[in-house]
Amino acid sequence: MKAAQRTLTGRTEAVIQVDSDVPLPGLAANLPDEHVLVKVHFTALNPIDLKFPEHPVISKFLKTTIPCLDFAGTVASSSCSRFTTGDAIFGQTQPPNFGACAEYVVVGAQHCAKVPEGVELQDAATIGIAGLMAFQSIVPYAKAKDRVFINGGSGGVGTYGIQIARAIGCSVIVACSDANAALCKRLGAEKVIDYRTQNVAEALEKSNEQFDLIVDNVLSDLDIYWTCHKSLKPKGRYITTAVRPEINFAWNALKVFLWPAILGGGQRQFGIAARKSNTSDYEQIAAWVQDGTIDPIVERVYNLEDIAEAFERLRSGRTRGKLVVKISERPRALHRVEG
Repeated sequence: MKAAQRTLTGRTEAVIQVDSDVPLPGLAANLPDEHVLVKVHFTALNPIDLKFPEHPVISKFLKTTIPCLDFAGTVASSSCSRFTTGDAIFGQTQPPNFGACAEYVVVGAQHCAKVPEGVELQDAATIGIAGLMAFQSIVPYAKAKDRVFINGGSGGVGTYGIQIARAIGCSVIVACSDANAALCKRLGAEKVIDYRTQNVAEALEKSNEQFDLIVDNVLSDLDIYWTCHKSLKPKGRYITTAVRPEINFAWNALKVFLWPAILGGGQRQFGIAARKSNTSDYEQIAAWVQDGTIDPIVERVYNLEDIAEAFERLRSGRTRGKLVVKISERPRALHRVEG
């Protein structure tokens, strides 16, 4: 099969190459129970696709040199009653397996859902990580008429987050660059803080806003959290999706959880979005895409041969929405899923 593979240690865009003679996944010929072999048509890139393979320790535990978790494709074979050959499905593989940047991948059925009729596969490919992370950082903690602040509104998780918050009836304010303000407002943000010209923590303090939920997709530092008691209601929550396998992140997390409020620590509840595969969550997000409530934002669709360029763009940190890579063509006869 054709696949992109990292061949050496180093920056992914410098060491990745496309090979047309990669063996099929080891479990393809004898699927374990509740698994599917997926013919991958699209994958989407996520920061974790850089962070784990390039981490000096974590990289040693990866089970494949093929990157990417997100996918959308068609079922080639199945050992699960939920999916049959030809079904269009989307979802994610799980670290340390990765492997979605290839023509075929074996995935546990619990990490997949059907693509609804009328939803483009390139859009469905963006749901697995970013859509699910946004959903699970907002829906469990907010309700209709709540006010939500999203730090990092123009990336993959942020663009989903704005729309999901609006879908459940919340009002939304975001932080992003002025260049992306129009996009965030089009998606439903009522106000934008330009992080390039304003200190976000100070802007929130001066705004006199009282939020029910703050979602931090950036967490470049803890300034917003340490001062959020001035803009986050006493029963509100501060949730971050920006978990990084770095010592600095671990140290900051320890300070948040162990430093008592009475001694100057945080005064609001802090949480980390877990991003756990959940079929009903996938189905709800996909249904919103199907009915037009959510518009997946895809900055660009790359050909597999341009995968290095795609990773270089991902590393820039300036992506508007998602970067998608086309792996293979979808057969016309399998364009729709029945049932």
